[in-house]
Amino acid sequence: MKSQEAGWIELVCGPMFSGKTEELIRRATQAKFAGQKVQVFKHTLDNRYHEQELVSHSGARLTAVAVPKAEVILKLIGEETVVVVIDEAHFFDPELPKVCSGLANRGMRVVVAGLDLDFRGEPFGPVPILMAQAENLTKLRSICAVCGGWATRSQRLIDGQPAPPDAPVIEVGAADIYEARCRHCHIVPGRPGGM
Repeated sequence: MKSQEAGWIELVCGPMFSGKTEELIRRATQAKFAGQKVQVFKHTLDNRYHEQELVSHSGARLTAVAVPKAEVILKLIGEETVVVVIDEAHFFDPELPKVCSGLANRGMRVVVAGLDLDFRGEPFGPVPILMAQAENLTKLRSICAVCGGWATRSQRLIDGQPAPPDAPVIEVGAADIYEARCRHCHIVPGRPGGM
């Protein structure tokens, strides 16, 4: 049951391979088991594993609707929806925080996941704004592919070498072009200290 007091935003963020999508799937599955109406969305750019599913790197799956921009989500929300799940927030336009706040204000639980930093280690898309607006923030870490420490960044590789800072910000991929890295092993060529 929805009420004005029930709405909030939960954000799950972190680097590649930290389990963000898996956590979204877990939370959505719990809500479904509780009999709540759940709608799941992802950005159309995320077609790595499947066009109409959220798929974690470990293979967990959940049916989703792919949308090209945030405002489309508003048009697709059903009357009985209680939980809205949105993956790959970093791919969305700057309207995503406004859309999420609007849904929360209507009494919905909005669960969002995305990369908080791009491959250069800089704030990524609308995720930093969502971090500030969310009532609940879960920042996940991975394991650094170089030293085994706590990874908080996503290293993009081109032919096995760190991508230059002028490479396009958005490059859809998985283990073929990305590694999880800690602050000290993350390299951005041409920047002091690699950062």
